[in-house]
Amino acid sequence: MKATTARRRGRTRAAAAALGLLAGALSAAAGSPASALTAPVSITADDLSTWQTNGIVWSMAASADGVVYAGGTFSTVRPPGAAAGTSEQPAVNFAAFDAATGAPTGCSLSFTVSSGTATVRSLVLSPDGRTLYAGGRFGAVNGEGVSNIAAIDTATCTPRQDFKVAVSATVRALAVTGDTVYLAGDFTQVGGQSRSHFAAVTTGASLLPFTADADEVARAVEVTPDGRHVLLGGDFFRINGTNTHALAVVDATTGQLTKSYPGFIENNSTVQDITTDAGGFYTGNEGTGGGVFDGRIALNLSNFEQRWRDTCLGATQALLVHNGVLYSGSHAHDCSSMNEFPDQPRKHLLAQSVDDPKLLPWFPDTNDGIGEPVGPRVMAQTDKGGRHYLWVGGEFTTVNSKGQQGLTRFADGPDIGAPWVPNVSVSTVAANKVEVNWQTSFDTDDGTLTYRIYKDGASTPVHTTTGYSVFWDRPQLRWTDTDVAAGETHTYRITASDGINTSAKSPAVTATVAAKAESYPAAVLADGANLYWRYDEGTSTFAADSGTGLDNGFLRNAPSYRQTPAAVSGPSTAIGFNGSTQYAYSNRSRSQLTQFSVETWIKTTTTKGGKIIGFGNKTMELSGKDDKHVYMLNNGRLAFGTSNGGAQTITTTGAYNNGAWHHVVATQGSNGMALYVDGQLRASNTRYTKNESYTGHWRVGGDNLSGWPNRPTSNFFAGQIDETAVYPTALSASRISAHYALRNG
Repeated sequence: MKATTARRRGRTRAAAAALGLLAGALSAAAGSPASALTAPVSITADDLSTWQTNGIVWSMAASADGVVYAGGTFSTVRPPGAAAGTSEQPAVNFAAFDAATGAPTGCSLSFTVSSGTATVRSLVLSPDGRTLYAGGRFGAVNGEGVSNIAAIDTATCTPRQDFKVAVSATVRALAVTGDTVYLAGDFTQVGGQSRSHFAAVTTGASLLPFTADADEVARAVEVTPDGRHVLLGGDFFRINGTNTHALAVVDATTGQLTKSYPGFIENNSTVQDITTDAGGFYTGNEGTGGGVFDGRIALNLSNFEQRWRDTCLGATQALLVHNGVLYSGSHAHDCSSMNEFPDQPRKHLLAQSVDDPKLLPWFPDTNDGIGEPVGPRVMAQTDKGGRHYLWVGGEFTTVNSKGQQGLTRFADGPDIGAPWVPNVSVSTVAANKVEVNWQTSFDTDDGTLTYRIYKDGASTPVHTTTGYSVFWDRPQLRWTDTDVAAGETHTYRITASDGINTSAKSPAVTATVAAKAESYPAAVLADGANLYWRYDEGTSTFAADSGTGLDNGFLRNAPSYRQTPAAVSGPSTAIGFNGSTQYAYSNRSRSQLTQFSVETWIKTTTTKGGKIIGFGNKTMELSGKDDKHVYMLNNGRLAFGTSNGGAQTITTTGAYNNGAWHHVVATQGSNGMALYVDGQLRASNTRYTKNESYTGHWRVGGDNLSGWPNRPTSNFFAGQIDETAVYPTALSASRISAHYALRNG
């Protein structure tokens, strides 16, 4: 056999990345925002049929002729689709698979230990592909005595008798050149001599003078492409007595430090994996406790200095570079610090350009799985039959929401996943036109999608456009139909396409063209609302923004749609929230709101209070930072609160939980804070001119109220809400009164 690479866990070194991107690489189409990078992702997010394990896959190595070796802590493998415990065949901590079919090959090895649990933590192929090196915690391979490291002849799939070296404890990582095997792990002795966590032996198993003693566990080792240096990663704080936490560069022959990194990575974070390409090296990091670093770092091989780092939270375990893309396995759950997804459910597979930390549109997913649950633990890449295959191993038990344990794989095609069906709404607030609004869709491996609008059942679209979206940022798009006349009724449907696959058409939405503009929304828009939700969508997760801001809302947990009668006259409807789980949040985040107004209508009989509208730093859970909000007390009174080194609140004297519609407006600016109800000023304080600056989203219907004065029983509001608007200015009393007066048209 001939190997594609010689490196830790056998992942492709990706020197081939320098050859450029595949011809099929995606690019951001015209109309995409400037922030949408050209997307060089060539691997689809569609998982392929693959055999499974009954435990954790910790390590993989992939050969040039399309064999993928997997090691870990498992005892059987079974076919794709088979439930745990069925159709299993023995595979004691090791199995080999055909990269193109996902099925086992004839290579079978058993890694065992006399006491405790055996595990294979690292697999790596020699440059010529003739030897597979394995490290972990084991004392025998196919009954042949070894000591935590072994060499396997790939032609015969048998342990090499001429490679025997005693290693005192678990080997967690390996890297191999033509004549040297580098070890990293828990050990303190190799070949009967002192070696603390890192060591090197010849391919004939003789201990080398290489000394890079660490004071804590070693987890990653990688040789630079020129063979002159070795990259070290782990938990350590010192190498050969010199301060360098979690990462170091040493001489490949002596082990002496070339580059140290004191203070570069947080003390409560570690390096779990290192990979390289022709120009750089990359670290995957894991932390514990507050203020951790869990993301990825790109560094230049020319000077060993940082190129970029991301600060996503959610322990990174595995890295692989392919065609200019850094793929990673983690359980990322919050990337808001780099303006990516906030507090979302965990995402376990991500992709970034090697030149930029911005997340690329590639979002297949696993679950956390079993054991220590993180999900993916290792990646490998190889080619076979003209296709590129990316393999992922770990402790997961599902892939893309389907049952699949321990192993999965992806390829560079075919792309078979269609985008989500768009959520669509129509608006007739202006005369003699129909505004068609839709929430951009989501596709697991394409950011730029093409949208086609179909009118009145026609088979040819009346409008085609593109838009960029990812799962946490699905901007609203709008097309205005002016080829209409007052009194006419029209229907609209929209599809989303990635260029290969097209979604089903959205359900038809119907609009009757107005002869004149509606008075109330016209006033709201004229006064500069940069968010205006009218809640007329029906059954979807989408609250369309009727204003120019196009800041659509995400409706969570199925609030009650199209409630009537609405707060203002006209064809509009309201929305109902249950007071326990339902709320909406804005797609767009904001910061530094020095002045603002929030306006909405409410109708309730609740005696548990709850937040009506507010600003918070979370979208999928209760916010940790929250203010700029209006909430109801248990007795029906309304409070308006902002934060400026502490809570600043003003409260009405009257109650508004009498089952009638009430118009509520709260403002803050240079004249302080004011709270209006039904067109009249009900509470104010001119001293409260400032609020806390942080990045957050507008939320309607519920969020955290912990620590706020007169905190009600519930964080969530039970009742109906309508005509919610947010302004970047403090509305005047006269404009607020005018809005209220227009409620009846």
